[in-house]
Amino acid sequence: MKSLNKDKYFEFAAREPIPIFSQPWWLDAVCIDGQWDVAIFEKNNTVIASLPYYMKNKGPFKLITMPPLTQTMGPFITYPEGQKYAKKLAYEKEVMNVLIDQLPKVDYFCQNFHPSITNWLPFYWRGFSQTTRYTYIIDNINDHEQVYQNFTYAKKKNIKKSENMIHLRFDLDVNSFYENHKLTLGKQGQKIEYQFNLLNRIYENGQQNNGVKIISAHDNDNNIHAALLLVGNNTSAYDLISTIDPTFRNSGAASKLVLEGIKLFSKDTQKFDFEGSMIENVENSFRQFGAIQTPYFQIKKVNSKLLQLRECFNALKK
Repeated sequence: MKSLNKDKYFEFAAREPIPIFSQPWWLDAVCIDGQWDVAIFEKNNTVIASLPYYMKNKGPFKLITMPPLTQTMGPFITYPEGQKYAKKLAYEKEVMNVLIDQLPKVDYFCQNFHPSITNWLPFYWRGFSQTTRYTYIIDNINDHEQVYQNFTYAKKKNIKKSENMIHLRFDLDVNSFYENHKLTLGKQGQKIEYQFNLLNRIYENGQQNNGVKIISAHDNDNNIHAALLLVGNNTSAYDLISTIDPTFRNSGAASKLVLEGIKLFSKDTQKFDFEGSMIENVENSFRQFGAIQTPYFQIKKVNSKLLQLRECFNALKK
C-alpha cells in the first residue's frame, strides 16, 4: 500500500532524473524483506527533494539500511536555476534537515549516498557519521570508440583474443543467468548470496521499464565463458552482476562483455558505473577500463546503546 509521500514520489521520479537505485520500480523489486518509504521536501505543493529509505526489522531492532543489490540511495535535490554557491549550501541544509526530520525513529541507520551528493554536513550536524567509499565511473560513454581507446593495452588484448574464441548472445534468460552464477561461484568454493526471487523481480521490473539487459559469451560448444547483467536509465548504466567461469578465465570474455554493455547503453545514458570495490584486485581491473575513481559517502547513525557496544566490539576485533 502506497503512502501519500510515495504517491507524490512516483510523480516526482517520473519527471526528474532520479538515479536507478532510487527509482520506485527498483525499490519495489528489491525491498522484499522489509518495506520502503520516502521523505519528501515540498514548496508550493511541488516536490523538489526526496530521500527514499528501506526499513526492516532484525531481531528486536528496527533498521534503515541498503536493500540487497543496491549500490546507492540518499537524497535527490532539485536546485533553483542560477543559484549561487553560498545559497546552495544554505538550501541543502534546509532541505536535508526537513528530510531528516521525516525519517522514522530507528535503532540503526546506514545508507550509501549517490556520488552526486558531495555535502553531508547537515547530516553530521544531526549526529550522523561518514565513511568514504569508492566506485569507478566512465563519465561519457556516448562515444564508445573513444571509451575503448582509453582501455589499457591489457584490456584491449583480452578483447582481441576473445573475438577468436567466443560469440555473444543477448537472449540468455534470467533463470539460466542465475544458474550460471551459482555454477561459476561453486567452482571457486563460494555460494551465491542472493535468491533467485530477488533477481527475477529486478529482471521483470527492469524489463517493464527498459532498464535491464543480459549479455553472455559462449564458445562453439555452448559453454558460457562469462555473463553480465546490466541495469540502467538515462542517468547511468551499472555493471550489476558479472559471472566468470574460472575454467575459461583467460578467454578475455569478461572484458568483451563490458565493452558490449557500454555500447548497449551508449545512446541512452552518459555514464557507466562499475559499482566499485574496496577489493584490491577488483579495483585494479575496473581502473584498466579507463574508469575514474569516484568517492561516495556511507552515512551512518547508531541510536541503540546495545548496537553501539556491538560496533565498538567489532572494531576492536578488527
